[in-house]
Amino acid sequence: MTNTLKIALVLAIVIYYIIVLKLLKKGSLSLRYSLIWLIMGLCLAVMLIFPQVLVKICEILGIVEPINGLFTVFIGFILMLLMLLSSIVSRQSDKIKNL
Repeated sequence: MTNTLKIALVLAIVIYYIIVLKLLKKGSLSLRYSLIWLIMGLCLAVMLIFPQVLVKICEILGIVEPINGLFTVFIGFILMLLMLLSSIVSRQSDKIKNL
């Protein structure tokens, strides 16, 4: 990974955290739902700073290419997010029915 790409990715992660924190401050995003976004940003930062972590995880899981491991991590994140949002929608639907 080139230094230019690393700098661009670090800037992207900083901007990502600024956006999440601004949404928290405005109240547009509640704290308990923002934790998953903050954890994802932390995972991205760790993989950026220490790319060997991703390589080692891929070796343990038997994934040949680290990029495939990265896609697997992101797909898992998206599935967790979908489950979280589905549970929120279900609870809100039940509350509306009880009104």
